[in-house]
Parts: sequence; structure tokens; C-alpha cells
Amino acid sequence: MSTQLVEANTPLFHLDECRRFIVDCMLAVGTPRPNAEALANILIEADYRGHYSHGMNRIEMYLSEAQNGICKVDASPEILKETPATAWVEGHGGLGVVVGTFGMDLAIEKAKAVGVGLVVCKGSNHYGIAGMYALQAMKKGLLGLSFTNTSPVVAPTRTKHAALGTNPLSLAAPGLNGDSFVLDMATSAVAMGKIEMKNRTNSAIPSQWLDPDTGALHPLGGDESNSSYKGYGLVVLVEILCGILSGGAYGPNIRVLGNFERMADLGHCFIAVDPKCFAPGFEERLSDLMESLRQMPPNDPDKPVLVAGDSERLHMKAVDEAGGIRYIQDQLDTCEKVAQDLNIRPLQPLAK
Repeated sequence: MSTQLVEANTPLFHLDECRRFIVDCMLAVGTPRPNAEALANILIEADYRGHYSHGMNRIEMYLSEAQNGICKVDASPEILKETPATAWVEGHGGLGVVVGTFGMDLAIEKAKAVGVGLVVCKGSNHYGIAGMYALQAMKKGLLGLSFTNTSPVVAPTRTKHAALGTNPLSLAAPGLNGDSFVLDMATSAVAMGKIEMKNRTNSAIPSQWLDPDTGALHPLGGDESNSSYKGYGLVVLVEILCGILSGGAYGPNIRVLGNFERMADLGHCFIAVDPKCFAPGFEERLSDLMESLRQMPPNDPDKPVLVAGDSERLHMKAVDEAGGIRYIQDQLDTCEKVAQDLNIRPLQPLAK
């Protein structure tokens, strides 16, 4: 479920203005406009959906990687090998959103032709929220799955030392009348960005999130007594689909966050499935299932049962009704500093 972070005393910002700011940031470090706009779209979509850890919060990371030359902001993906249903893609160190969009577009094309498309990519970088690529397929009437490996910050069960990434996965599936199931989750106890957001607000970090001695994140589940071995297994599952299958970097071989000496060489995996190749009535059955879950009696009357994607829809509705989005003060301070450093127009709030 997404987390809404709002400080009522901070100003509202129109989504278009937030996109403009990110585009200007990336243009200032040499990014071609189409690539800058693609990055702005995915970062602000993350904030719009309530995933603040993967939105504007990430702008410093993207700028640092571009300025240090470990992300080739003008690179284009290349197909290395393909069959009617599969493809292997080289990202050439480009922006993850450029590689990811290319990879899922290719998977969609293959699914439309033969029912299923599976594309793996190597030589990439951080690609934003996994759900964007799953949604990319769902908007075409397909089931979309998206996976990526990340820098090693997660300790396998029974050790305190990091060797794997937070390795998120996503599934988006269409229901009736615009309804959908959209799962977008880290396979660690929490996404790394959630730690960053806790630091931005000087908030305590729950002990079940990470090891206090090494700072390594726990797998999903926290510790072994709470089935962290299941989360650990999911982390490795994603690693197999992304790093191992693609021939890119994997596990402890991926560069650590903040290391600008070498490329990340991240791997992604994208799967698109045409439900029309299977039993008819997929959308009807999915909507029936989701509605039956939502109608279950809640433990707390003020907290109805949700399915994956509901909390994001509620957040987007709230943003639409407010006319814009709010950021915590620390994020606004960061944006002001970035604007000064790059000599670009600062983020402009909506007039009161």
C-alpha cells in the first residue's frame, strides 16, 4: 500500500510544474528532451500515486549518476537476440526509464502477436516504480509483469550483511470498467526509498526494517521467525529473472549506492500476457474477485478491505481534488538547492 506524506503548511504544486522542474534539471546535465520528459513522467507519476520514495525524492540520485558519467542519459537500447516471444536487450548504460519503456513495449508487441512476450534487459539503471511498466501493458488490455534488481542493500536470512537488492516486482491486470489489480512491491521488508523518507522527516526507523548493526535491510517478513526466508526467496527469484537471465550484474556484484566508479549494469524483466489466449471472461472474473474481497467485513469500520492498487487510486483522487501535490519541507529544501546548483527556475507553487 502506498503512503501519503503531506504537510498541510507546505504549498501545493501542479503536476505539470513538477514535471517541468525535473525536465529542466535533466536538460541541465545534458539529457535529450525526450529522455528527460520520460524520466519526469515516471517520477511524478510515482508521487501522484503516493509513492513519494520513488518520485521527486530521487532527483538528486539521477543527477549525480548523470554528472558522474555512470548513467549515459543519451543512450538508446539495442536488441541483441530475439524470437517471436522473447528478446534480450542491451541498455548501454542508459536511463532505466528509457530501457524499461523500450523493453515493455517490445514485450507488448510480442504478446499481441503470439500471446506472450518476455523481454530481459541488461546494462540499465534505476527504472523508477516497477508498476509503471506493468501498467504500460495493462493499458493495452494485457497482463503486465515487471521486475528489476537493484544495488545490494538487503541481507539474506541468517546473515547481517547485504548481498542483494530490494528487487521489486509488479503485476497489473485489467478488470471491468477501468477497475484493475496493480501490485507494486519491494521483496525486502521495505523499499530503500522508505528509509530515505524516514531520514527526510527525522523519523525513527522501525527495527523490523533493518539490522541495527550493519544497516542492511531485512527481506520481506523481517526475521526468520516471521518467515523472512519467503521474502529472501522472492528477492532471489527476481534476481534470477533480471541479473542472471540477462547476463548483467547480479547480487553483490552490482555496485553499491553512491559508488560512481562503475556502471550499475542493472537487469530488468518484462512479461506481457494476452488474456484472450486463455479462458474468456478474464476481466469479469477478476472484477468479481476484487469486489468480493472489498466487501468483506473489515476489522476496523474506518479501514475497509482494499486490493492492490486501491490506495494509489485514493491518493490520485485526493491530489486531483486538491488541484496539486504537496511535498515535505525537506524535499522542498532539496529542490531549492538543486535549482540553485543547476541555475534553473525553482519549483513554482500554485498561487493561493
